[in-house]
Amino acid sequence: MNSAADLASNQPPLPPMSDSAYSIKANHYFEGVRRTFLEQLPHNPTARLIELGCGAGNTATAARAQGKCGWTCGIELCAEPAAQARSRLDQVILGDIEQLAIDLPPSSFDVLLMSEVLEHLRDPARVLAKLRPLLRSGAIVLAGSPNVCHYSVLLMLLRGRWDYEREGIMDETHLRWFSPATYRQLFENAGYVVDHVGPAWPLRGKHRLANAMLLRRFEYLLHSQIELRAHCV
Repeated sequence: MNSAADLASNQPPLPPMSDSAYSIKANHYFEGVRRTFLEQLPHNPTARLIELGCGAGNTATAARAQGKCGWTCGIELCAEPAAQARSRLDQVILGDIEQLAIDLPPSSFDVLLMSEVLEHLRDPARVLAKLRPLLRSGAIVLAGSPNVCHYSVLLMLLRGRWDYEREGIMDETHLRWFSPATYRQLFENAGYVVDHVGPAWPLRGKHRLANAMLLRRFEYLLHSQIELRAHCV
């Protein structure tokens, strides 16, 4: 009998992603600002920042406006938000990161941002390895992705369902899913030093109460978004 690994290796590769898959997305999908990332960046007006999946470029633009960096580069799959980002960032590269040959100097960036991007990739581990040479020693890496361990997913499975949605954890454009532990492992295996993995936002209300009652042993079931901070050596 073939093992699960053997069966997986025999599966045909996923088709390349195109921007048409995102044509149903509302404008706000590409225009958000990841403020929790901005809060973690030190003041450094000389830093060079690169953002994978930059959308319309609002997060990188806010980072520069706050003195968190002085030069910005975005990589974006979809043409329309990339065009908006070009009016805001210093450089924008249009295309699928998994297919692109990135013509950028090695060790040229101090910050890498990836907000809800890795779950859309066919091979996120390879992309992380591809980006690593672009980062200087000590570069800050901030990433966020949905948490597949959220209790809403478990309830769905208990109902015998696996339902895709227009947005959220079960976004129909997602190709990969992560738990906090496997998110950490993904980065560590790609050569990054992980400093912190946890919820993107503090628990509130009934979730905070439930977490206290459960002695924080199952906190990973209560937050919908994983946030990771790492650095390069």
